[in-house]
Amino acid sequence: MPASGVITGHGPLLQVSAEVAGALADGRAVVALESTIISHGMPYPQNLATAREIEQVVRDHGAVPATIALVGGRLRVGLDDAALERLAAPDEVAKASRRDLAALVATGATAGTTVAATMYIAARAGIGVFATGGIGGVHRGASTTFDVSADLVELGLTPVTVVCAGAKSILDLPATLEVLETNGVPVVGVGTDEFPAFFSRTSGLPVAHRVNTAAELAALIATQRALGLGGVLVANPIPEADALAPAEIDGIIEQALHDADEQGVKGKHVTPFLLARVNELTGGRSLAANVALIRNNAAFAADLAVAVSAGDRAGGATRT
Repeated sequence: MPASGVITGHGPLLQVSAEVAGALADGRAVVALESTIISHGMPYPQNLATAREIEQVVRDHGAVPATIALVGGRLRVGLDDAALERLAAPDEVAKASRRDLAALVATGATAGTTVAATMYIAARAGIGVFATGGIGGVHRGASTTFDVSADLVELGLTPVTVVCAGAKSILDLPATLEVLETNGVPVVGVGTDEFPAFFSRTSGLPVAHRVNTAAELAALIATQRALGLGGVLVANPIPEADALAPAEIDGIIEQALHDADEQGVKGKHVTPFLLARVNELTGGRSLAANVALIRNNAAFAADLAVAVSAGDRAGGATRT
């Protein structure tokens, strides 16, 4: 697909900003950013301030930010401030995973895109590095509910590298890692041999591979592409100064899960409810940790995108 990123149909369904399209055409580093963090992951106005801050972090590390969302029935790659404000406003907008895209585009909707949907759109636009907070995964109790995030399937299908602080700690982490293995997704720790647990740096669960630098990871990604394989999951622990103690956060999550069950919260509403309840129970400390880990992931993803871009120019590889 050309860098203009136009999917034919009833007009241009995929619209790439001039800044992002120019960077892609020149082979410069670009980092995709998801938008459910803005629309569903944080309260207003913290969500808007964080969205702007994360874009600036990417720029400060030498890459171009490409926040992705569905705006007025168009898949947008690279948002202006008006679009960010629309997504952040307290008025509810939709939450779009891959399964929802066609229906929401057809009805002209505006929606934040999940990890799965953002990966799909990023790949269509030609962007290979994506920063988020934490991926979705296998929900606790999935043996009876079958509640497993589409993010895990998308990672096996779509050749985009996702930098995260692990899976959200409200999930069943051992089962999540098992499903990632089943889908052929390499889980790579940055400076760690252990899978981070979002708010905490440790989970007691091993990662499959470890790298210590962005350059090492760029070489792995180049080989993954050359083999024609799917996505890579990068586990980048929250900075130690911002982490919450595992024992404390585990107890709080158990309370939030109990509250969700009592209130009958189901499906795609579970994660936003749990994150909001955990923030309430921690007196706002979990939100501060969430912002810190997203900032950290954006910085590393930008360094990685720069390294990947440099490797492509040096080796004449296909642009990510």
